[in-house]
Amino acid sequence: MAFVAIIDDDELFCDMLATTVKRMEHQVSVAHTLDEARAFAAKDIALDAVFLDVSLPDGNGLNFLPGLKDLTSDPEVIIVTGLGDPDGAELAIKSGAWDYIEKGSSIKDISLSLMRALQYREKKGERRTPMVFKRGAIMGDSVRMNEVLDLAAQASTSVANILITGETGTGKGLLARTIHDNSPRVNNNFVVVDCTALPETLTESLLFGYEKGAFTGADKTRDGLVKQAHKGTLFLDEVGELPLNVQKSFLRVLQEHRFRPLSSNKEVEVDFGLIAATNRNLDDMVKAGRFREDLLFRLKAFSIVVPPLRERSDDIPELAIARVNDLSRRYGMATKGFSPEFLEALSLYKWPGNVRELFNCLDTALASAGDEPTLYPAHLPAQIRISIARASLSKPGADPLAATGPIPKKVSVMPSFREAKDNFELNYLNRLMERVNGNVSEACRVSGLSRTRVYQLLKKHQVSAND
Repeated sequence: MAFVAIIDDDELFCDMLATTVKRMEHQVSVAHTLDEARAFAAKDIALDAVFLDVSLPDGNGLNFLPGLKDLTSDPEVIIVTGLGDPDGAELAIKSGAWDYIEKGSSIKDISLSLMRALQYREKKGERRTPMVFKRGAIMGDSVRMNEVLDLAAQASTSVANILITGETGTGKGLLARTIHDNSPRVNNNFVVVDCTALPETLTESLLFGYEKGAFTGADKTRDGLVKQAHKGTLFLDEVGELPLNVQKSFLRVLQEHRFRPLSSNKEVEVDFGLIAATNRNLDDMVKAGRFREDLLFRLKAFSIVVPPLRERSDDIPELAIARVNDLSRRYGMATKGFSPEFLEALSLYKWPGNVRELFNCLDTALASAGDEPTLYPAHLPAQIRISIARASLSKPGADPLAATGPIPKKVSVMPSFREAKDNFELNYLNRLMERVNGNVSEACRVSGLSRTRVYQLLKKHQVSAND
């Protein structure tokens, strides 16, 4: 017997659906608003499946989907709506929903969707041996990052081509290397092809190699990058920059695993794993005629989207501490301490350049601090502090939350990562609850956290609230 929740403001539909679920011999609970659903989710009951309406009186149900997936039980979510919305369907599936159905669907179709979701959940729970995935230099334990690592673990055991997408600076290259290091090809070459640096006139010779005398200056036979990846992994970084004429040649390599070097009369067979990465929207490029659709189909047999840093801000303290400690060791400097305001400022900034920008910012902060033992917001680059201040002051009734707050006179001792993170959480919670007068709903709006997460933090740090 499963536990199913229904979140919908249509009482007649809820009654009908609840009756159907009970006839299938499952337990059911109903909520008519997002606030009711958040209160229910805060109890962290072991839900197996959730029917979630899109249009609710107090908000869009899709915005609550990540909060449901954040529950310990990680229920399967079926989006239900009275409005046919293809964009909403796409967003729901990308957000991890099991299915997307309209209220006009028959009871049979709705029941079948629930039955399939529960069957899938049961089989998923029967995995006998969990995958062991060595994350290497990848840091972060947020929900979004763990989802990426789960997909990467699956990809590392697959023979399918892998496409990694994400904004610049999110760590796509690091993820590609980590997948290779966890694959059966780990003992062979990991060959990187930077597609942005390939000279168009020399691209084919660099990729496929050439025979002696193939062109002026070809004084001896050379293997191309594709041949060097034999039995290993070929990584096409920024594959969206690959010239169209080379895309056609490379498509044949993927289809037949063979190619002909320039001026050679013999074909060469190759066996390699392929990982491609891009910050471009390849679907849009296909529509614009700048990328081959058939090649895209080949590349994205297994897709992984790396989230921007602003969507996994919980990882910022770990990333910051690890980076500063690494730089301190590299340059023979004493380990730096972190003021709570420094970590808070890092978490308030949106990081359009993602992890790469964060690391560059920390490099600057370390240089600015010099021999000072503790990092404060004043050590951050001016444009970062200005951006935080402008963002906080642009919100009605907002204060800067000490993003560039006063520097304590007492020098802090370098805490452990867990202590630093706990101190940051407690400091932020106290200031947050003081600002919103203990109102949890307002705290969720201001902080961007789900109600479940706010309650978890309040309980962890024993901070009081009004609701």
